[in-house]
Amino acid sequence: MKRVLITGAAGFIGSHLCDRFIREGFHVIGMDNLITGNMANIEHLFPLSTFEFYHHDISKFVHVPGEIDYILHFASPASPIDYLKMPIQTLKVGSLGTHNLLGLARVKKARVLIASTSEVYGDPLIHPQTEEYWGNVNPIGPRGVYDEAKRFQEAITMAYHTFHGLETRIVRIFNTYGPRMRVEDGRVLPAFFYQAIKGLGLTVFGDGSQTRSFCYIDDLVEGIYRLLLSDYHLPVNIGNPAEITIKEFADEIMALVDNPKAYISYNPLPVDDPKQRQPDITKARQILGWEPKIDRHEGLRLTYEYFKKVVE
Repeated sequence: MKRVLITGAAGFIGSHLCDRFIREGFHVIGMDNLITGNMANIEHLFPLSTFEFYHHDISKFVHVPGEIDYILHFASPASPIDYLKMPIQTLKVGSLGTHNLLGLARVKKARVLIASTSEVYGDPLIHPQTEEYWGNVNPIGPRGVYDEAKRFQEAITMAYHTFHGLETRIVRIFNTYGPRMRVEDGRVLPAFFYQAIKGLGLTVFGDGSQTRSFCYIDDLVEGIYRLLLSDYHLPVNIGNPAEITIKEFADEIMALVDNPKAYISYNPLPVDDPKQRQPDITKARQILGWEPKIDRHEGLRLTYEYFKKVVE
């Protein structure tokens, strides 16, 4: 049985990856320090003999006994509200944490896949964003702690690939949504669902003309799985290219929730907030044979079913 280590295992994406690899017949070793993860996301896995969990901060030395075939590095605060609150931890998990896992991968002769992000493109000057674009990032702005941690993460991963011959994969994740997102996450979708269900103002920054492209979690996990098992070592965008303005997105959420008390509340645009975000997924289509299957309306319906249960 192949063994896979998944860091950030109790988080939104990490927990869905644990589920997928269990289904695929892997022995899954989950690791999380729980600063943003939630044990409720993985508690259903604890009775399984094919799952084990380590409560550990990967910014410190990482040791896992036994063989490891694959490492998936998904540990990091990932929403602005988190990395603005925990800037040092965010920088450390992207730098020290990645270094520790790459070292572990060398020792175990494991293939490692790191979770990068569309944030490496910053506030992009080209649209849509291709993997060849170097980005437009403010390294000393408030978002820089996350953006630069991920850019460093990519750089050290490529250095290990080039210098040590390590088998590495890099996924650049665009906006993703689905069940198990934290209500207090701070990202637009959980915020909108919470506000609409509660009959509050949906917080739209600026005039709402900025765009995002939302990918359902199951589609993202499928793309990650294919990338891990592929022979391609350069970064690959995984996201849904169906672009929508934030104002249109707020309208969609309000129509779905159908709470007459909900309304749109306009607020000043945050510093360095990207005006456009849309993946070019040509590489994913050509190399992985991947593209998203779940359209936004179906994905939002499934996600709403989850938020109805968790928003009191």
